[in-house]
Amino acid sequence: MKAYVFPGQGAQFTGMGKELYDNSAQAKAMFTKANEILGFDITKIMFEGTAEELKETKVTQPAVFLHSTILATVLGDKFQPDMVAGHSLGEFSALVASKALSFEDGVSLVLERALAMQKACELQPSTMAAVLGLDDHVVEEICEQTDGIVVAANYNCPGQLVISGEVKAVEAACTKMTEAGARRALLLPVGGAFHSPLMKPAEEQLAAAIEKATFSKPICPIYQNVTASAVTDPEAIKANLIKQLTAPVKWTQSVKQMLEDGATNFTEVGPGKVLQGLIKKVDRKIPTEKAEL
Repeated sequence: MKAYVFPGQGAQFTGMGKELYDNSAQAKAMFTKANEILGFDITKIMFEGTAEELKETKVTQPAVFLHSTILATVLGDKFQPDMVAGHSLGEFSALVASKALSFEDGVSLVLERALAMQKACELQPSTMAAVLGLDDHVVEEICEQTDGIVVAANYNCPGQLVISGEVKAVEAACTKMTEAGARRALLLPVGGAFHSPLMKPAEEQLAAAIEKATFSKPICPIYQNVTASAVTDPEAIKANLIKQLTAPVKWTQSVKQMLEDGATNFTEVGPGKVLQGLIKKVDRKIPTEKAEL
């Protein structure tokens, strides 16, 4: 069974999507439509922008989403998923690719998500940190025992968990993680505590937009970050999507469940190959590849 996976924020690079734009009239039309919906020329930033410009949340999220969804569309009959999943932002790409959400609604929601997250980041100093080499339960326990808000945010692969929360709480937790034997516990260059309770204002803002969007039954099950299980019911998809900003990304659990449900190979659709690396750390024998035109 073929599983298709979609990357999240952090996979962006200068020049992303240019090959698609240059070689496909369909891709060009989709990029043009996205520029109209977004209200700014994102293609110019994607193709020519600096790394710094691409790092701005309101650019990064739509850019990664557009690269993934337009590639999936242009693949045409080559894109035949039995199941899909996306890491954080990538879940929106997976929903559009699996026909649960229209491209236009997807663009609008991703912009709304980026702006809402940016606003939430400005309300309180917050950050994230990657913890390597500790069991999940040890990381969870240390977060629970640390004063302030700090939680497990991204279960990326066995031995790699990202924590998220208030700056002081995350720093204190990192010190404890190192003392507990973590190989590394390092702060990430992000401007906020994604997938933590500090994203509650963003969740509320995004929920209003999600409620207005039309969701359909996808062409195959989507394994959502919040549940790490197969979902096809549009109402359940919406509910999980709303919870996603404050809940952890259960990526390790999603990949394990997809394997249990019969996934035989994984194709990453979009910029970079981060997810292939994470999947190999869950099961190094499973074939992975990058989607190519």
